[in-house]
Amino acid sequence: MNGCQQVEDLTPSVSRYGINSLTASFYGDESSENSFTSEIDYEKGIITIVFPYNYPRISENVLTMDNLKNVRIEANLDDNVTISPPLLYLDLTKENYITVTDQTKTKKDYKIVAEIRKSAEARITSFELKSLGISGIIDEELKTISLISLEDIGELLAEVNISHGATLDPDPRTVALNYDEEISLTVTAQDGVSKSVYKVQKDVPNKVDFGMRTGSGKVLWSKTIMADLGLSELHMTTGIAVTKDYVVVNTRNQPSKYLDRKTGAIVGTMPNMGSIVGGLTNFFATADDGDNILVCNLAPNAGTFKVWNIKGVNGTPELFIDWSASGSYAIGRKLSVKGSIDGDAIITAAILGADRSFARWQVKEGVLQSHTPEIVTISGIEGGWGNNADVVATDPSNPNADYFVSYYAAPRKFAWVNGSTNAIRALGPEINANWIQNAADYTVFNNCPYAASNSVNSFTWGSDDSIYLFDASGTSTFTTPIWTAPIGTYGGKDNGGQNANGTGDVILKVSNDGYYMYLYFMFTNGAIVCVQYDCIDM
Repeated sequence: MNGCQQVEDLTPSVSRYGINSLTASFYGDESSENSFTSEIDYEKGIITIVFPYNYPRISENVLTMDNLKNVRIEANLDDNVTISPPLLYLDLTKENYITVTDQTKTKKDYKIVAEIRKSAEARITSFELKSLGISGIIDEELKTISLISLEDIGELLAEVNISHGATLDPDPRTVALNYDEEISLTVTAQDGVSKSVYKVQKDVPNKVDFGMRTGSGKVLWSKTIMADLGLSELHMTTGIAVTKDYVVVNTRNQPSKYLDRKTGAIVGTMPNMGSIVGGLTNFFATADDGDNILVCNLAPNAGTFKVWNIKGVNGTPELFIDWSASGSYAIGRKLSVKGSIDGDAIITAAILGADRSFARWQVKEGVLQSHTPEIVTISGIEGGWGNNADVVATDPSNPNADYFVSYYAAPRKFAWVNGSTNAIRALGPEINANWIQNAADYTVFNNCPYAASNSVNSFTWGSDDSIYLFDASGTSTFTTPIWTAPIGTYGGKDNGGQNANGTGDVILKVSNDGYYMYLYFMFTNGAIVCVQYDCIDM
């Protein structure tokens, strides 16, 4: 008798209600949204199962009581609590009653009702001024939206996403508002009762300590050369020039179209290029930091090597470089400039063929030092780079500073070259022998140097066009790209047609306020793309 164990007392030490919740769902619906919770008024004995006004929740489909005639019901109960009658399916268009019996055998009757309720969520989930490439930073706790800009913004339409069924007052999607002043936006939820007020304001945030913010890269826009821009001649568009406001698309034998730099929208065609349009004259173009568009011919095919300067998209071509002794050199497929020809600049152009050389001109205080360039030969590259090479300087005031070279020769690696010795300082990863590198650029963003190159597959079976962005703050960080463009997406074979010349271009630009870096790239017969990075300390 003394060895017998007493029966365990399952009555909880803290008094509870026995039933914690009911959950409803529709039979045969596998959606993750198919679960509807309840609210329990224990004092009045009413359990209300709440359904959304729209189902699915972000659709325009309105749920009605007729949809609730056969709903599966599940109960969450405390231990040793029972319900009668048992639950399985209920017709919620009617009043349903259950009796809950708890651990002490105390009974409580509940009425189950359904309510279709409009959403009480009143949030702004995204805010963009796409025409300027500005994405608002939303602080949900403080209900603020910060627009990062040191420049005037003015009156613009915005692209805004809000809670489903909610409304905005004023609505910046339909009314252009002046974002140089603080703006209050009221979000009213679908239920017409719940409200949130957001303050939209220009802001100058802190920056991360060095370089770009990890994970900030995003494609702002992409335009196919043929379908979107209407440039239908294969192989004729081989380069881009990026000014303060525009992306100039250089198409041989045609005046250049120019796009809005932040949206990719076609703005117009350069009106005054007629004197240099034709044959192999406007063969390639680039732009400096002072809105000067430099256009070169192909030498010796089009005579001696010449470079024209066009001040802005509405400027008139003026001869800037005339290298009269260039006849023995093949040059003009690429042209790069670092700095501004209104101040200090270094202009470089690869000499095509087998000797791995390039021409370099210097501009000091707005004056070209000589029409005849310095010829520089690089050591450490095996074999000739044929028709595919690009050289970009790093310091517009120092011709002996380091530079970067993209080329099609062994070793097939993007090269960082010592400007004092002209020997390779560091190399990027190996590029497949079937891929052609022929574009390079360099900039400094938030105190970190960055360099970019491309690779293009010119074969009928090739779909490997890509772009590589490198952290050039040290030789160790240069060995692996920190961003690459997805292959099979932007290249010629995937859009307009085989890129038989294996040509493309890549440009790096930093915004005037220093908070954004833009990577622009294009593949002949493919697409022109803008990728944005930022250094905002979130």
